[in-house]
Amino acid sequence: MRRDPTFGTFLLPALLVVFAIYVRSPASNHIFDEQEALLANPYVAGDVPWSEVLRRDFWGLPPQRTIGSYRPLPNLIWRALSWPVLEPIGPWVLHLVNLVGHALVAAGLASFAFAVSGVGLVGWMTGGAFLLTAVLTEAVTGVVGLADILGGLGGVLALQALRLPLLWMPVGVFAALCLGFGGKESVVALVPLVGVAAFVSAPCLHPERPRPWARGAMALLAACVALVLYTELRKYFFPTPLPAELAEAVPTSRGGQLFHDFLVWFHQPKLPRDPRNNPLLDAAPLARVAGALGVYAAGLVQVFFPWSLSGDYSAPQLPAPQLEAPGGVWSLGSVSGALLFVVPIAVGAWIALDAVRRRPTSSARLLVGLALLWVPLAYFPHSNLVVPLPTVRAERFWYLPALGSALLVGVSAARLLQLRRAWAWALVVGFFVFQGAQARAHAMHYSDDLVFWRATKISSPQSAKAHLNYAVMVGARGDLPARLEAGQRAIELAPEWGMAHVYQGDVLCRLGRLEEAWHHYERGFLLEPTAQNQIALALQCLWDRGAIEAHHDRLLELADEHPGTWLGYLARDVVHNGATHRGVDPRYRPRGYNQGPRSEGTRAE
Repeated sequence: MRRDPTFGTFLLPALLVVFAIYVRSPASNHIFDEQEALLANPYVAGDVPWSEVLRRDFWGLPPQRTIGSYRPLPNLIWRALSWPVLEPIGPWVLHLVNLVGHALVAAGLASFAFAVSGVGLVGWMTGGAFLLTAVLTEAVTGVVGLADILGGLGGVLALQALRLPLLWMPVGVFAALCLGFGGKESVVALVPLVGVAAFVSAPCLHPERPRPWARGAMALLAACVALVLYTELRKYFFPTPLPAELAEAVPTSRGGQLFHDFLVWFHQPKLPRDPRNNPLLDAAPLARVAGALGVYAAGLVQVFFPWSLSGDYSAPQLPAPQLEAPGGVWSLGSVSGALLFVVPIAVGAWIALDAVRRRPTSSARLLVGLALLWVPLAYFPHSNLVVPLPTVRAERFWYLPALGSALLVGVSAARLLQLRRAWAWALVVGFFVFQGAQARAHAMHYSDDLVFWRATKISSPQSAKAHLNYAVMVGARGDLPARLEAGQRAIELAPEWGMAHVYQGDVLCRLGRLEEAWHHYERGFLLEPTAQNQIALALQCLWDRGAIEAHHDRLLELADEHPGTWLGYLARDVVHNGATHRGVDPRYRPRGYNQGPRSEGTRAE
């Protein structure tokens, strides 16, 4: 007897698959952003009152120190599960929440696909496709991905709410998107998409009285109310200055003015600006759009064909297109990205309108139309097309869009299997096995921070940050020569990166090669005179090795040349008060990052 993929019937096998593929080693330590999101988060790990959750950003920081991300729900969940008895286990217990959440999202998507198509196989294939999408491994296996999973859960619950009677449906949509917004602000993309989904699915979900226009309008209204509530609550409890780029630049076109007014009202807290993490930040507008479209095309291909997965894509792994380059900024990737953005929206809109006009009672065609609209529109907030982000590319950005790609794969796989041909079965099975194998291989990279960054520098060999982080991790195991080699590669890739020079000077200082260390230290000081932690790190090592006196005069010169900076203050202070403080004033010393594999202050960005 065949069982239809309802939420309940799909959930148990989904949990088994998720735990088999995405679980990480219980011995894993805190990796990459987990250090800042968990260990350095004063709300999760400190003594901040529970009631302060709406007054803290994703990293537990108050409005005055925020770096832009406002996501209260992950902080609540992490704090609730951060029991002292579980502390020796590290992030392993917390990442189990992601595994369960991913299974819940897949089960919800599978049952929705079944309800719309009326074909059980479509539901099973859709849920399985989402479950095994390898590009989502970062979101599922990394603890910080909980924000993306909560956003996806809110989206799927909103789709499930479309099955409710007309009067109750808006209530369900509102509640679901409130959950999603609490997880991640990029759920804003779902506001129009839920309205579209209600419109196109009405003839299938409610064949007796579809009323697609009424359902679409009410779902859109409920989604807008959730957006307004989230935005106004954030602005009330977490007030931040309006970003300068919004305060200064006002477009002249009517459409541009409306979008600008929306951004001013939405009032996203100011995001960090680091061209190493996103080289598109300093690109000309046309070059930024072309580069963003190229990144979109590469990411979309990776969703279906994850040949390689990486934890980092920072510069110069993905350099920004140059206006003066031969042929201009437009490349095959950027042109492909433009087509893959515009054509699916046009085709999806045509399918949706045509399908509703014909009023089918059970058709996978509706799912195809919804999927084609969903993928590019759900990706839009992460696209860098209009609002540049701190990160040029991250695989977790595809969590919401993958709901749409899974619908497309699910319908296609079901059609192939219905052919009952050996080649069709082999194609479908091979696709799912490949996705699952790649997901498991990438999940294994989360065994510990050293394994993670070793894999990252291999998959993104042009990422200076990947090489520098690997240098730090291998140095934490006591292999200073290997750290020296990896750090030199980071400098070769990013010669103007002050942190890379300071960290290279640090390993040379530890090796007793003090003159070589000073060369890198001074270069790092000049490149980034406001980097407190780096400067303090360098000065402390020089003090510990008795090398401050040898550079006494130059340190005072640097202090005079950079008044009002951390370099000016710390250089002068260590010269005059080093004996009292035994080096740098303890108030300004950074967290140690080279104290063994369990040291958690090891993030290099």
